[in-house]
Amino acid sequence: MVKKISVLIPCYNEEDNVVAISEEIVNLFSNQLQGYDYELIFIDNDSKDRTRELLRDICAKNPNIKAIFNAKNFGQFNSPYYGMLQTKGDCTILMVADFQDPIDMIPQFISEWEKGYKIVIGIKTSSKENPVMYRIRSMYYKLIKKFSDIDQIEHFTGFGLYDKDFMNVLRNLEDPTPFLRGIVAELGYKRKEIPYVQPQRRAGKTSNNFMRLYDAAMLSITSYTKIGLRLCTFFGMLVACVSVCAGFVYLIMKIILWNSFTAGMAPVLIGMFFLGAVQLFFLGFIGEYILSINQRVMKRPLVIEEERINFDEAWKEHDK
Repeated sequence: MVKKISVLIPCYNEEDNVVAISEEIVNLFSNQLQGYDYELIFIDNDSKDRTRELLRDICAKNPNIKAIFNAKNFGQFNSPYYGMLQTKGDCTILMVADFQDPIDMIPQFISEWEKGYKIVIGIKTSSKENPVMYRIRSMYYKLIKKFSDIDQIEHFTGFGLYDKDFMNVLRNLEDPTPFLRGIVAELGYKRKEIPYVQPQRRAGKTSNNFMRLYDAAMLSITSYTKIGLRLCTFFGMLVACVSVCAGFVYLIMKIILWNSFTAGMAPVLIGMFFLGAVQLFFLGFIGEYILSINQRVMKRPLVIEEERINFDEAWKEHDK
C-alpha cells in the first residue's frame, strides 16, 4: 500500500512565496518521492494580501493541494496546530512558507521515518538571518531549558515530520493553547534530530515582531516552568529581609545618635518606589500565569474556518 505524506504550510501574507513553494514541493514528489502519495495543505491565517487568491488558483490546478481559510487571525500557535489536526497522511510534515525550512530536508525526514522514528525534527545550528536575534533566541532556549521541568529542545521551531501515531496524541490533547515545541519535548516519542543552517527568507517580509516573540516566550515559560512564581517568592523574601535589616540599622542609629542622626525622607521615597516597582513587575508575571490558566479553562476552539478547498465530503463530516 502506498504511504501518504501530508505537508502542512501555515501562511500569513505570503503572496510572494505560496506559488513557488507549492511548485517545488509538487516537483519533489514527482521526481525524488514518486513512491509516495501526498497532500499539500495550506492554512491561511486571514492574510490581507493576495495569498488567498493565489491559493484558490493553485488548488484549482491540483486536487492534491488543499487550503483552509481562517475566519480571522487566530495567532501563530493555534493556526498551525489546527492545520496539523486536519491532515490524514501516514505522517505530517510541518514547515513555513518562506523557504526558511529547507525543502530538500523532506527526503531526509522521510528516510529516518522509514527507519522507525515517529518524530524527525530539524534543529537550527545557525541562521543566515539577523545574528543578534539568533543569539537572543539561544539565550532564551538555554534559560527555558535550565528552569523547565521538561527537557526542552533548543533551536527547534516545529519544522519536522510527525508520524500518525503522534498526530493521534495531538488530536486527543484538546489543548486550547497548544505549544507544539513543548508538547514534542514532553509527550513525543523517541525522535531523530537533523541539524541544518536556516537560510534567509526567500521573499516578502516576516510577520514576526516583538509581541509575537514575547507571546512565544511567555507561553513556554508559563506552560513548562515554575521560575516565575519561584522568582516572586524568593525575591520577595530577599527584599523583606533587606528591608527589615535596613529598618533595624536605622532604629539603632537613631537611638544611639538621637539628636544628630537625621534619616530624612529620601530613603523612605526610594524604598517606596523600589517596592512598588517590584510589586508591579511580579503582579504582571503572575498575571501571565493567570492568563494562561484562563485561556485553558475557557476551552475555546483553536480556529474557526471560513472556507476549505479540495477536502472531500467524507473528511468534512469526520472533522465535525
